[in-house]
Amino acid sequence: MVGAGPVGLMLAGELRLGGADVTVYDRLPAPSGESRALGFTKRVAEIFDQRGLLARLGEFRRGQRGHFGGVGFDLSMLDESHHGVLGLPQSRTEQLLTDWLGELGVTVRRGYEAVAFTETADSVELVLDGPDGRHRDTASYLVGCDGPDSTIRTLAEIAAPGWESTRGMYMADVTGIEPSQRPTGEYVPGGSMVLCVSLGDGYHRVLIHDRSLPPHPDTATLTFTDVADAWQRMTGESIHHGSARWMAAFGNGAGLAATYRRGRVLLAGDAAHATPPLAGWGLSTGIQDAVNLGWKLAAVATGRAPESLLDTYHAERHPLGEQLLRNTHAATALYLSGEEMDPLRAVMRELMDDKSAAEHFAGMVSGLGVRYDTCPGDHPLLGRRLSPDHALDLPDGSRTRVAELLCRGRGVLIVTEGTDSTGVTDGPQHRAAAWSDRVDIVTGTWVPADTPSVPPRLPAATLVRPDGYVAWAGPGSAELTAALESWFGPARVTAGV
Repeated sequence: MVGAGPVGLMLAGELRLGGADVTVYDRLPAPSGESRALGFTKRVAEIFDQRGLLARLGEFRRGQRGHFGGVGFDLSMLDESHHGVLGLPQSRTEQLLTDWLGELGVTVRRGYEAVAFTETADSVELVLDGPDGRHRDTASYLVGCDGPDSTIRTLAEIAAPGWESTRGMYMADVTGIEPSQRPTGEYVPGGSMVLCVSLGDGYHRVLIHDRSLPPHPDTATLTFTDVADAWQRMTGESIHHGSARWMAAFGNGAGLAATYRRGRVLLAGDAAHATPPLAGWGLSTGIQDAVNLGWKLAAVATGRAPESLLDTYHAERHPLGEQLLRNTHAATALYLSGEEMDPLRAVMRELMDDKSAAEHFAGMVSGLGVRYDTCPGDHPLLGRRLSPDHALDLPDGSRTRVAELLCRGRGVLIVTEGTDSTGVTDGPQHRAAAWSDRVDIVTGTWVPADTPSVPPRLPAATLVRPDGYVAWAGPGSAELTAALESWFGPARVTAGV
């Protein structure tokens, strides 16, 4: 693995949970401490929950309103919570994942910069420049999680078409100031925008989209005076008396890798889809990449599943990368265009007052709207995530949550009591026993939800992938053994029926 940001760290943990040996290399000698994303979406919060990590973050706050390109919508009108996590520095998320990898026994080697690789029929040799000179390492697969200027993507000759930067922006975490809060951004006439949110500990995040900035600003030459001058120019407030612990300059360019896999080389996170910083969308999409890829790559690398399983990574995640770029383009147009966009903003506000429209946009922003083509069938939960909050009463009298069942990073077959035997529960536990080395079989009774209408009716029997998505639901789906073979590889032992 190349890249020890949140996506690379998450993917390394997923691979290790799946039984694969993994080493992570990063060119920086130590974590940067930068926090370009200040939180993550509801779906990423659920992902952390289903690995037992969310509670370890300590205190954090949830967003109360959603928005798309600055056009707000009321999350409270929706039947299910779409509230993401706000005000959480990326550095804190990285530390959580670093500690997790330490517990899993994953090695993170810092100060190593990838410079070349050679691929053979069954391996990849990676060449790096490290603290002690030239270093080589060989593995079955190579994954680039090394950011928007990905060396691995470049070396693999994978194109990343998109659009060139047309304007710059500044970002800084500043202390010693008390600016007006602008948590979802404030439009500045003429097509600019400023954002300010409190980070606690006396720090404020300021983000400046100024049409007068060059399209390719350079972080290396950025000074705090540049940031403070731009802030005063746009808001009338002076922050020159403050100081920044870190600053960065960005363009608004974007690109999407033409493929997320080329042979034994794969891409995830910003290496696969580079976008300007916007509401933590890029980080959240990257974490979902990691959790989609990790269990699949581990299963293939350890010989439990055929290599064709890796093709589903691109098939499932590349369309969401396309959606990310489209939504980023649309949202920045709403945010950062002039008064000529006001009629469209007004139409969007009217749309957002409609519950179904708000639910559609909230599903895209939160990640809860993702649906994969997992299995033929008509159950409304097929291909969707199974909420980790669903609870199950077990035969021994205890109660568990779906999140707890997924903590091991394995598939789970949940069979509820009281179902009939007309094809759904004609021994699903028995049929799945041949996959018990990679799928946990749990029986119990669903606990009634507080809001019966949400989500759709829970299946009598449910096969859940390690990433939390429903791979099979009975009754009404295709044969269970076909779904098991499709997602978990061939049976290790002969099924009894």
